[in-house]
Amino acid sequence: MVERQRVRSDGRQAAEPPLLTAAEAGGYGLRQIVELTGKEPEGVSGVVPTEDGWLVNVEVLEIRRIPSSADLLATYETDIGPDGELVSYRRVQRYARGDIQG
Repeated sequence: MVERQRVRSDGRQAAEPPLLTAAEAGGYGLRQIVELTGKEPEGVSGVVPTEDGWLVNVEVLEIRRIPSSADLLATYETDIGPDGELVSYRRVQRYARGDIQG
């Protein structure tokens, strides 16, 4: 992790943890979900900053089927803290690869 320091408006260094970039937070979220679920990752579909870190959505392959358009995928929402550690996660959606999502 690249360490960056926050600077207060008066120019002094703020006493806060290092900041993560969106890409770093996405990588942490993806790796944590793969480790916890053992599922094959499809990728990161969203990264949103929060007051206490990042909200990262990760898509995984839940069940492989033939044809592949019938594969079952899932979206996991992860809460990543400012230090890159997983705070919480939950599955928020499950869908067939061939389904049109809106």
